[in-house]
Amino acid sequence: MNVILLGPPGAGKGTQAAHICEKFNIPQISTGDMLRAAVNSGSPVGVEAKKTIDAGNLVPDDLIIALVKDRIQLPDCHNGYLLDGFPRTINQANALKLEGIRIDYCVEVKVPDDDIVVRMSGRRVHLSSGRTYHVKFNPPQESGKDDITGGELIQRVDDKEDIVRGRLKIYHKQTEPLVKYYQNDSEKPETGTKFIAINGVGTLEEVKERISTALVS
Repeated sequence: MNVILLGPPGAGKGTQAAHICEKFNIPQISTGDMLRAAVNSGSPVGVEAKKTIDAGNLVPDDLIIALVKDRIQLPDCHNGYLLDGFPRTINQANALKLEGIRIDYCVEVKVPDDDIVVRMSGRRVHLSSGRTYHVKFNPPQESGKDDITGGELIQRVDDKEDIVRGRLKIYHKQTEPLVKYYQNDSEKPETGTKFIAINGVGTLEEVKERISTALVS
């Protein structure tokens, strides 16, 4: 089972990706992890990637595709894999297809923008411990204070409403077109890709169950 997971920032993709990987015994393949491993290994692709990174440039799609091709040959991908953070653009999706890298399922976790803003802008963090609260869904016993130490809770810059809405705007422009791309693929039996839209509003367990049911149906 080869899976791509799409959805806006704050949709809970990380949690759901971990659930999919555990349930179906497949690895979560992160482009960031692959790049770090390739650079550390000194492989030809890693050397080329390091040159690009050291020059302050984005790693080109052909290098990322080469990393993906190498990674999915490893034994832990025997049952399949979940691609994390790739593809992000139509060009990258086309590159996967041209290289013969099969995608069985594209799962979109759908959450309205206003729900995302509430989720993310309401988060508060106790920095020294990493404990996380939410002003609406998981408030501390005393407003602005960590339950254990009484230390100050802060709102991370990335969780401020204007930053969240900016990230959502980028997602809609750059990555959301992949939804239509894989919807179209799903209508062509020869591609072998099935597109699944999942309602991401609800408890973690509810969303997990929706995804599990869709992937085994």
